[in-house]
Amino acid sequence: MKLFNCQQCTQILLFENTHCEQCQSELGFLADQLELSALQPEGSVYIALADTHSERRWKYCENHQHNVCNWLVDTASEDTFCVACELNRHIPNLGKIEERTAWQRLEFAKHRLVYSLLRLKLPLISKQDEPDTGLSFDFISENNVIPEDAASTTGHALGQVTINASEANSSEREQMREDLNESYRTLIGHFRHEVGHYYWDRLILKNKKGLRAFRKLFGDERVSYADSLKTHYEMPNEHWKENYISVYASSHPWEDWAETWAHYLHIVDTLETTTQLGLSLQPASASLSSLNVVSNITPYEHSSFDDILTQYVPLTFAVNSLNRGMGQPDLYPFVLVPSVKEKLHFIHSILQQL
Repeated sequence: MKLFNCQQCTQILLFENTHCEQCQSELGFLADQLELSALQPEGSVYIALADTHSERRWKYCENHQHNVCNWLVDTASEDTFCVACELNRHIPNLGKIEERTAWQRLEFAKHRLVYSLLRLKLPLISKQDEPDTGLSFDFISENNVIPEDAASTTGHALGQVTINASEANSSEREQMREDLNESYRTLIGHFRHEVGHYYWDRLILKNKKGLRAFRKLFGDERVSYADSLKTHYEMPNEHWKENYISVYASSHPWEDWAETWAHYLHIVDTLETTTQLGLSLQPASASLSSLNVVSNITPYEHSSFDDILTQYVPLTFAVNSLNRGMGQPDLYPFVLVPSVKEKLHFIHSILQQL
């Protein structure tokens, strides 16, 4: 994620900020320019100081009132929701404080996902505009009546992504992580994984050349998905580490794609942050010279995935070591074996063609 500066006072800002802590300016995100802007009130609307089109005026997304969104909507548009919030279909019950808290956490993660999708120039169309091919999100809570047209568990089906709101509860999510013997389980991870299924349909399914290459790397997705998952849960692949990023990735080619896609987004988002911070490693010992790295590329725009991995891998070793020193789990508890790197290269090449 990029870091931002207040246009009024140059204070460093974070993506979710709604006010500048130094000058108290209200802040709003310009999705078409991927900039967090200080706002200047003009009657009931705003001038966005970062906007390159000075004639435009802005209003907040309707969900701003619920403290879940700081994105802006052009007042010339009839839309009341921003490009991220218009993707929502069902949201939690706002009459319950714990559900409002869950929704805020879900939206923070989803907005970061949408930022990445915009950075990658991926097609981002709401099901409200294209019911057959668009993308939509359901945030479902088992404490509420589940709508008849919604699923109750986290997953994806034909562009409809469902995230169970219980995932926003850190203690419940940690319990699920332990029950499923996972090394990593986060909200942003769920969003990145599930949207990977959606983009498989958009980028691979009707791309004959891409589909052949996919099957060569990931396997034939035409094998029974239900049978594959049943086998996975009854007898997980003991040798998954040889070819997959996670044990779940070994269950079916679709899940391998979605898991690898999620890790691609983990990598480029993290590396964009380290580049923004200018992070570098310069170990004093010559024996650690393989860790020398300067994070200085913009991964969303960089053509060479080898360069991306060259900078990313040493940084993961460093942050994992720091976490262990504090008694915390590894920040990135995964090993990128050669076959996984090849799959990541494939995803990078597909995205470079957009």
